Amino acid sequence: MALEIIQQPLGTTANSIYFRVPVGQQIIFAVADTTIVATAFNVKYIAEVHISTDGQILINDDTRIGTFKTTPNNAGSGIFDLKPVLESFVKPDNDASAGDTSYKLNKDIDPPLHLIDRFSLSENSIKMFGVKFYAEYSLSATSEILQTDPVLSEIWMIFNGVLQYNDPLTLINGRYGYDLSKFATSSSGDKMYFLSNAPTTQYATITDYGTLPFLNWTSNLTGIPENIENVRFKLYDSSDSLLIAQTQANVDTTGGISNFNFEAKNFLMYVGAFPGNLRHNSGINAVFEAGNVSYYTVQLTDTAGDVSVEYRINIICPSLKGYESVRLGWLNQWGTWDYYTFNMKSTRSTTTKKIPYHQEGGTWNESTFKIKGWKGGKKNFRVNSTEKIILNTDFVTEAEAAWFEELINSNEVYIINGFDGTEVTPYNTITNKYIEPVVLTTSSYIKKTIANDKLMQYTFEVEKSKMLRTQSA
Repeated sequence: MALEIIQQPLGTTANSIYFRVPVGQQIIFAVADTTIVATAFNVKYIAEVHISTDGQILINDDTRIGTFKTTPNNAGSGIFDLKPVLESFVKPDNDASAGDTSYKLNKDIDPPLHLIDRFSLSENSIKMFGVKFYAEYSLSATSEILQTDPVLSEIWMIFNGVLQYNDPLTLINGRYGYDLSKFATSSSGDKMYFLSNAPTTQYATITDYGTLPFLNWTSNLTGIPENIENVRFKLYDSSDSLLIAQTQANVDTTGGISNFNFEAKNFLMYVGAFPGNLRHNSGINAVFEAGNVSYYTVQLTDTAGDVSVEYRINIICPSLKGYESVRLGWLNQWGTWDYYTFNMKSTRSTTTKKIPYHQEGGTWNESTFKIKGWKGGKKNFRVNSTEKIILNTDFVTEAEAAWFEELINSNEVYIINGFDGTEVTPYNTITNKYIEPVVLTTSSYIKKTIANDKLMQYTFEVEKSKMLRTQSA
């Protein structure tokens, strides 16, 4: 018996839907060569892991990121869990992709991802990987080490998603995989969802920024790509009358792609889909400025028609009580971004930690002592101040209540500040202006339901990650 891969994740040989693998799960491989195990000495199974952004050049020396060994278990197999290795090679997309991604139609600056006008490719959240396996052994306890011929695994695409312990897996012939068909185009006519667990109805003010992520899919590694071609926006007034409909093309000049190629970044994309992102469009902006928009819809399309579920964004009117709205963005289960605008009462407080010292009340290093009335006594050498904000939701639905569990579990949370119409070209003063890192300090979450709780509201507390600066004494 030669070396064989006897277990690997589900992939394109089972169904192309399993070609994309959330990296936050067990990614198990098992190999075996029973002949060598039974007759040779010093047997070790070796996994040579390769990661690349380009699937055409994946298995070569330049893409090797590590070599890992294990000894045969009692059944003669070598089992590898590559999750701890692979998950360190993907991370969230915080900046828009370089090139034709624009902010207020300016392509000369690199805006945060949340502020994009149209499309952006993924720079960090998705990669391709494959594994080359071989075994090493010796013919006697002290003879030279030999190697078997290598065996190549299939190729997969990993993205920065995680699976919870209750997310069901598909098992086919001893191979496990997670069914991502919910987020994919379908030949059966089922509409795909954006890569998020957010409700299909969301809320935003006319200045809020945010993106909706989606997956581009191919039927197999070499098949004809099913590229998402457009995103369509329809704005309505309170009587459901259509105010304006506009379609934006997913092409390279808008931050998207024109000629599909087998690069990882083309398989995960973002579209600027909230009011702040749409304000670059003079026609849509004029409708927003007129104050007639009650809601609008977002839907992905291609030559076959609508391919995504239609999402609805309801416009939040300013509170009659003058409450300040605060918009949070957080990293969701699938490694992309979700957003929620807290438009009820918010309370800001500042906590300080002071480092004191005792100062002498005059001058000691001159010919005579001089008393200085402003000197002396207890002083603060340094003051470290941290701002906290308590946020309250309006009444929410059960879907939103369940969705907030991702917020409480997220390790990256930001305040996303709103659109500023007073900016002028070249718009190069956006650093530190729109994205504020915060830490969610709320430590408990209760999943509320209408049956148990009737009207449902939530309160969260965030703490700004950066301390307020003061002068040193």
